[in-house]
Amino acid sequence: MKDVKKLTYTALLTAWVILIPIYFKGLQVQIPPFTATITAHVPIFIAMLLGPEAAVMVAFGSALGFFISAPVVVAARALMHVAVALVGAFAIRKGISFNKSLILTAPIHAVLEALVVIPFGYTMYSVLVVVGVGTLLHHSVDAVISSVLVKSISKATRKDIVKELSAR
Repeated sequence: MKDVKKLTYTALLTAWVILIPIYFKGLQVQIPPFTATITAHVPIFIAMLLGPEAAVMVAFGSALGFFISAPVVVAARALMHVAVALVGAFAIRKGISFNKSLILTAPIHAVLEALVVIPFGYTMYSVLVVVGVGTLLHHSVDAVISSVLVKSISKATRKDIVKELSAR
């Protein structure tokens, strides 16, 4: 990453995404093997605006945060954020809007997280309904939070944050 500002944003988002699973357990919904830590995807979604490299770095930070603080099955699910971030970042780079990119990545996110829990021996119901549908719902909640946050920052700074960040 050549841009110091972009590198700084990436570092801050990575720190945020590592801290969320460690310190915000109160925002967690648990239905094993599914857990949803509300806001856990927000830094990843925002990082998608910075480009594929930043999105992947922040997504790896998410996996690290969950490897530190959660069972390995949850950490394995968090590792799927790398693919989600990459798809979303490339979609934005191709001109797809931030909100549409979040919608596009939702089913990908759900399928990947459902697939990764299969080797852990969960029932098909747990895999498809609990993890698959649960991830889709969690992704949707965090997408709304991300969208509102980006819109609020844009309004407060009187700058189009989506254009400013994705132009880098």
